[in-house]
Amino acid sequence: MRAWLSLRNAFFLLAASSVLAGCGWFGDTFTRTNDPAKMTADQLYRQAREALTSGSYADAIKLYESLESRFPYGIQAQQAILDSAFAQYKLGERAQSVASADRYLKLYPQGDGADYALYIKGLANFIEDLGLLSFIATQDLAERDQKAARESYATFKQLAEKYPSSRYHTDALQRMRYLVNALSMNEVHIARYYFNRGAYQAAIARAQSSITNFPHTPANEEALRIIVRSQRALGNTQLATDAERVFRATYQAPLEPSKAPWWKIW
Repeated sequence: MRAWLSLRNAFFLLAASSVLAGCGWFGDTFTRTNDPAKMTADQLYRQAREALTSGSYADAIKLYESLESRFPYGIQAQQAILDSAFAQYKLGERAQSVASADRYLKLYPQGDGADYALYIKGLANFIEDLGLLSFIATQDLAERDQKAARESYATFKQLAEKYPSSRYHTDALQRMRYLVNALSMNEVHIARYYFNRGAYQAAIARAQSSITNFPHTPANEEALRIIVRSQRALGNTQLATDAERVFRATYQAPLEPSKAPWWKIW
């Protein structure tokens, strides 16, 4: 992930050239100093970038904060916000990363880095070990993780719809598919939990939630199975028959569950 490539404008081409040339972007004389309080905006930005690229994220954040504090209206300050969001994300400071991304979007809603701000915000809420399988065999997603997953999905969706030509568009779509499948599977996992304990109405409600909120996901095959079996257990013959008819019209698979765990079938 290279946050500094997010703004595609002349500044970054010039900034890159100035790094090679050893002179400031604004044409000032480059005086070496290790004191951030004495650095120019260009010098601060370069040093922060060096810290960022070397993985010294905490140091980079401090330098970006100094840059924003001393030169809040410069173009470097715009990129500093985005780079800070990236550094915070890499440090696992998800809430701070989201806040930085939101701040950029509020200050520069039409900025060249708006798509990247959305991307970082989505990543900050994206739980990489959410797992299509990890929680299925043990427990359902925590409420906090469900909220983060839904917020991540909404952010990636905004990015995909608003910036179809963005370099982050394809990855956003892939992450959206992952999140939808994970959330759907979580609902079905909870439905199966209720079914196995004889709470058939609750099982039907959670299975129906997956079908309604996350259509066309693989987990909905099992969701329909749970609905059919729950309606049968409740003695609702007609409702069970209707659900079975939908199942057979939709899936080329046996109604009775496989001996193998359902999530391994995919």
